[in-house]
Amino acid sequence: MLPNGQNPVRRRQLVAELKRLREAAQMTQEEVADRLDWHHTKVFRIETGRTGPHPNDVRVMLDVYGVSDSEQREALVQLAKEARKRGWWYSYRDVLPSRYEFFIGLEQEAASIRTFELAVVPGLLQTENYARALVRGGPLELTAEDVQRRVEVRMSRQQILTTANRPQLWVILDEAAIRRTVGGPDVMREQLEKLIDASEQARTTIQVVPYSVGAHPGTAGSFIVVGFAEPGEIDVVYMETIGGNLSVDKTEEVQHYATAFDHLRAVALSPDDSRAMLFEAANMLR
Repeated sequence: MLPNGQNPVRRRQLVAELKRLREAAQMTQEEVADRLDWHHTKVFRIETGRTGPHPNDVRVMLDVYGVSDSEQREALVQLAKEARKRGWWYSYRDVLPSRYEFFIGLEQEAASIRTFELAVVPGLLQTENYARALVRGGPLELTAEDVQRRVEVRMSRQQILTTANRPQLWVILDEAAIRRTVGGPDVMREQLEKLIDASEQARTTIQVVPYSVGAHPGTAGSFIVVGFAEPGEIDVVYMETIGGNLSVDKTEEVQHYATAFDHLRAVALSPDDSRAMLFEAANMLR
């Protein structure tokens, strides 16, 4: 997890560029540390994202790497400043699960979000009442205040869908997610109606995998694939588990999830037929 709610996308971009420049200068991490009179692990920690470099660190590293272009230098220093900025979620860090803070930072920068949910509606499309029922029914014993703060985080995340440059959202739900009555019939009907409304919005696609499909690539569990607009930026897969939340960003591993998502799209109902199923499920709760 990034310290102090820092921006994970900007950090990843900065780390990748600093490493590229060091390798172009044909220097080892130890040689850079020696030149700058740093502890021998500092460059390693910067390049692995464990330490966020101060803008002044970036300036002296660029000196060592022989980067003299003023525009390139300023761009990287600015990137270092942006990477250290705290997100709105920082004030909620005491109630956020492991790595959730990291995921929210990625989500804020996403160009596309592909999510498969096996049992529940994804957070970006949850109503407040549905989210509260889920948090209360979760594995942790939380105070009323902590429940409310977790719900606030979930509702705040949804603001990314109201911006002009909002991400493309593609949601695939197992039928179980729309049949499980979370919070009672009224809460669940409200939630299904929100899904119906969302399915009619531009840049949002919702599909349902019906029970009749049987076994499918998503039976192993839910996952989210976050994509970015920057050239060369690797997608990140995020998964929530009781034992702790996980993220994957190795190209070959991410591709496994991308392929599974494509297969799920193929076996799911069409968006129109999925919307019809949502209408049917909501009407059954009246």
